[in-house]
Amino acid sequence: MTDLETAMAESVSKFANDMIAPKVRDMDEAEAMDPTVVEALFEQGLMSVEIPEEYGGSGMNFTAAIVGIEELAKVDPSVSVMVDVHNTLVNTAVIKYGSTELKKKWLPRLATNTVGSFCLSEPVSGSDAFALATKAIKTDSGYKINGSKMWITNAMESGFFIVFANLKPEAGYKGITAFVVEKGTKGFSIAKKEKKLGIKASSTCVLNFDDVEIPHENLLGDEGQGYKYAISLLNEGRIGIAAQMTGLALGAFENAVKYVWNDRKQFGQLVGDFQGMQMQIAQAYTELSAARALVYNAARKKEAGQSFVQDAAMAKLYSSQVAQRVSGLGIELMGGMGFVREGIAEKMWRDSKIGAIYEGTSNIQLTTIAKLLKIQYTA
Repeated sequence: MTDLETAMAESVSKFANDMIAPKVRDMDEAEAMDPTVVEALFEQGLMSVEIPEEYGGSGMNFTAAIVGIEELAKVDPSVSVMVDVHNTLVNTAVIKYGSTELKKKWLPRLATNTVGSFCLSEPVSGSDAFALATKAIKTDSGYKINGSKMWITNAMESGFFIVFANLKPEAGYKGITAFVVEKGTKGFSIAKKEKKLGIKASSTCVLNFDDVEIPHENLLGDEGQGYKYAISLLNEGRIGIAAQMTGLALGAFENAVKYVWNDRKQFGQLVGDFQGMQMQIAQAYTELSAARALVYNAARKKEAGQSFVQDAAMAKLYSSQVAQRVSGLGIELMGGMGFVREGIAEKMWRDSKIGAIYEGTSNIQLTTIAKLLKIQYTA
C-alpha cells in the first residue's frame, strides 16, 4: 500500500472499531442500519471516496475505496456493502456517464447526505441481467417507467436510484437505458424488505414502478447504452465485493486466533498452541493473503487502465470462497463461543454466503474467466 492508502486503512479501522463495532450485534438482530452509522459514514468521507473535491467529495482513487470497503468489512460486512455499492456502482455511474447537469445536482448530495441504489436485477432477471422486463417509454416531458426490481441493496436508506429499463424492447438488450429516479417520485414505491440469512442490517428490497414519470434530464448517459454501462460498472463493482469478502475473512480470522492464542485452553494449554490448530490457522492465512493479492492486483490494473475483467472475476470468485472457509473455520476454532450469537464469529459466517451470489454468482465468474482464457489461448 502507498502511504496514503495505509493512512486510509488506519483511519477507517479506528472509525469502524469505535463507531460501528458497538452497534453491530444490535443492527444484525434488528435487521436495520442505525441512522447514526449512515450519517457518520458521510461525515467521514467514506461515501464520497472517488467523488471529485469540486463536488464536495474526497477526491481519492479507486484503491482507496477498496481499502475502506475492506476495513469496514472486518467489523461489519453490512456497513461495508452499503459503502461499496454507493461508491463503486452509484457514484461511479454518475461520474462516468452523468451529464454536467446531473453531476452538479447529484454528486454534492451523494457526497454528503444521500445514499444511492443500483437497480438492475428483477424477479426473472438475475444472472441473465439483460432479460429485464421493466419498460420505459418516451413522453413529451421525459420518460415513463413501468415494472419492478428485486434484490436492491440500500433501498430503505436511499434517496437516489439508478434504474435500468428497456426503452426499445424490439432492440433486445440494446434498448436498455439507465435513468435516475428520486425517492418520493409519484408511482415509485418500496414494496418489500427481504429477510435474509446474512448481512441483515443491509436493506434488500423489491421496488415497484407504476407509471413513474421523470424529466429528460434524468436520463443517465445515452439511450440504449444501459447494457454497456451495467457491464462496465459491475466489472469494477466485483472488486469491491471481493474486498468486502477479504475484509470479512480478516475480521473472522483475527477474532478467532486472538481467542485461541489468548483465552481458550484445553488439556492444560492454549488451544492455539496445538500443532494441528496451528496448521489450520497457517493454511487459512495463506489463502486469505492470496485472495487479498488478487483483489489489490485487480484494483491496480483497473487504475492503470489495463484490462482487469478477468482479474476482477478471479478476485471475486476466490475471495468469496476463502471468506466462507475462513469464517467457518473461525467458528470451529472457537468451539461453543463461535457458535453462539454473543460475538461476531457466527455472523461473519452467515454474512460470507452472499459473496458467492451477488454482483455475479460464482458460476458467472467461472464462465467469465474461462471465456477470456479461451480467447487468450485460441487467438
